Amino acid sequence: MKRALRAIYALGSAPDFREVMVDYCAMAKGHPLHEPYHDTEYGFPSRDERVLFERLALEIMQAGLSWEIVLKKRAALNKAFNGFKVAKVAAYGEADIQRLLADPSIIRNRRKIEAIVANAAVILEIRKDYGGFAPWLDAHHPQPKAAWVKLFKQTFRFTGGEIVGEFLMSLGYLEGAHNLACPIYKKIKQTGVSPL
Repeated sequence: MKRALRAIYALGSAPDFREVMVDYCAMAKGHPLHEPYHDTEYGFPSRDERVLFERLALEIMQAGLSWEIVLKKRAALNKAFNGFKVAKVAAYGEADIQRLLADPSIIRNRRKIEAIVANAAVILEIRKDYGGFAPWLDAHHPQPKAAWVKLFKQTFRFTGGEIVGEFLMSLGYLEGAHNLACPIYKKIKQTGVSPL
């Protein structure tokens, strides 16, 4: 749903992105999967590297699918990917990839799985220079979405514009996660920890 709304905006049929997002904010209300994500995670900053890595992996897994499918499979993905512990996933070999491809409870796409494993190894390298994924993000913030997309494409695998944009919005590095009138937007701003 989030990406479908963004596609409407990209086609120019919505005059303001936030007007489109009000539909997601409203749609999430009362939904068993979207509401908890919308109200407690979407747009909220995090410094926890496991959370950052999981969020990037989930956005990669969503490519070509609905966010609802990803949310339904989230627990299984966490279990299959060892809780998205970066060092553990970075050490995966072909046997682990085959295990994941055989797991019917997750999204089984070889390119996505291999990208997540490769990206875990990249995060380990980022730790050497920046101390972690969050400091790396902070070191490149703020910048426009196009610059973020270029940076992610140079650094990570399977990170196109939609994946990067959603990842960064989901963590508050880019605006647009919530309509300005959304009470969750106000709650995030009141915390004073948003990178924006």
